[in-house]
Amino acid sequence: MAITSANQLELLQTAEAVAREKMIDPGLVIEAMEESLARAAKSRYGAEMDIRVKIDRKTGRATFTRVRTVMPDEEVENYQAQLTVKQAKQYLADPQLGDEIVDEVPPVDLGRIAAQSAKQVILQKVREAERDRQYEEFKDRKGTIINGQVKREEYGNVIVDIGRGEGILRRNEKIGRESYRIGDRIRCYVKDVRREARGPQIFLSRTDPQFMAELFKMEVPEIYDGIIEIKAVARDPGSRAKIAVISYDNSIDPVGACVGMRGSRVQAVVNELQGEKIDIIPWNQDQATFLVNALQPAEVSKVVIDEDGGRIEVVVPDEQLSLAIGRRGQNVRLASQLTALDIDIMTEAEESQRRQAEFAQRTGLFMEALDVDETLAQLLVAEGFTNLEEVAYVDLEELLSIDGFDESTAEELQARARDQLEEANRKALENARTLGAEDSLIEFEGLTPQMVETLAKDGVKTLEDFATCADWELAGGWTTVNGERVKDQGLLEKFDMSLEEAQRLVMTARVLLGWVDPSELEKAADEVEEEAEEEADV
Repeated sequence: MAITSANQLELLQTAEAVAREKMIDPGLVIEAMEESLARAAKSRYGAEMDIRVKIDRKTGRATFTRVRTVMPDEEVENYQAQLTVKQAKQYLADPQLGDEIVDEVPPVDLGRIAAQSAKQVILQKVREAERDRQYEEFKDRKGTIINGQVKREEYGNVIVDIGRGEGILRRNEKIGRESYRIGDRIRCYVKDVRREARGPQIFLSRTDPQFMAELFKMEVPEIYDGIIEIKAVARDPGSRAKIAVISYDNSIDPVGACVGMRGSRVQAVVNELQGEKIDIIPWNQDQATFLVNALQPAEVSKVVIDEDGGRIEVVVPDEQLSLAIGRRGQNVRLASQLTALDIDIMTEAEESQRRQAEFAQRTGLFMEALDVDETLAQLLVAEGFTNLEEVAYVDLEELLSIDGFDESTAEELQARARDQLEEANRKALENARTLGAEDSLIEFEGLTPQMVETLAKDGVKTLEDFATCADWELAGGWTTVNGERVKDQGLLEKFDMSLEEAQRLVMTARVLLGWVDPSELEKAADEVEEEAEEEADV
């Protein structure tokens, strides 16, 4: 097929038809044609030649040109596409490096193989342009709701026609056991849009918590306008969900606005989510108050928060336990997701038993360590003393304030407590040295003899060993594994060492060893202080 005047217009018509069908720029199709014709021409004139083709956008005439570039003598490698300054003087009066000499060459007569190759190049370029267009169109729709039509089902995954592209609703992203027939209308959340070799992949979801949040945004104008904000969402898709909302206008009740007149607004969302029950909860900055709200409809007697561990202990009346936990733990699980805290639920009876066990344990500790009778030990525990250090080093006036304690009794108790602590320290140091602990670690300020003994048992026997420890290895922490928080036990956690204290001790050890510049230690301390101030402001 030669590019003659008989089919010049046909090129433009073909380009426009393909562009219209694929909804891409006609210019991209013409560029693909130019590239395909240039490849065909190279196979005719020689692969080493720089053959270029230009198709006139008005007439459709294809112009074939050979381009040679002026290069320094020592850099000329391809004499078909490059030439020296001396050679270029045959064509230009004053040739400069980088100049191009363009000669028009006769159009090629495309044979069957060349025509097929040209067709493949055009199709490939069109496909690439179509994929780019799809990706650019849908990448900004990530995180929004999209309407589509079920096209087909493959291995449990639903392929959805979403206009100028296709989305995939995976089996695990469908609510419960919902099934669809070809042609059904479907509403989904655009979870992710990825550019892949086979084209843009648009992943849809109906189980994502944000799907419900976006549905509420569509149904509740106050959310769309920013008067009400959705602070957190937790879902058990198809069964139950909890959503926490806050109003920035005191005259608007956030829960009432989301429920709507006679429940019309929330019912519209429930219907879309296949009857999923939704608890709408007022968000509160105070964690304890927020958790009490999140555990509704169960009543809560008491809340104890462990901020370092990110855990929370909830005490409920005996008859409220099953309601607080919910069917198969659903209520407490959703409340945990909503508050981002691990929740332990116990009844008032269980808490009472635990308190009694702790009381008996501490009473026994004081009876044995201080050699006192049960009544005296119980008095100390009742006044809030939990260990020997508190008895030994508390202000004497606090002991004298206990009924039945005179000055001689208080002084004797403190003396016995200090003797016990000194003996315990002596034994701990002795054991630590036996285990191989060196003086560099024993004499390091901030570590007690019991801490040194514990470290030595775990193989940390020198200041160098201690300096290589991470703060969480000493103080403990939490790691998220498969969506669940797992406790990392710290070596010194039983001594109530905080993460900040562990970090300070490790950095101090590194400074003493010359591993860290002291100025960096000050900088780190300033950063910690700034973070603490920011958290306080929030």
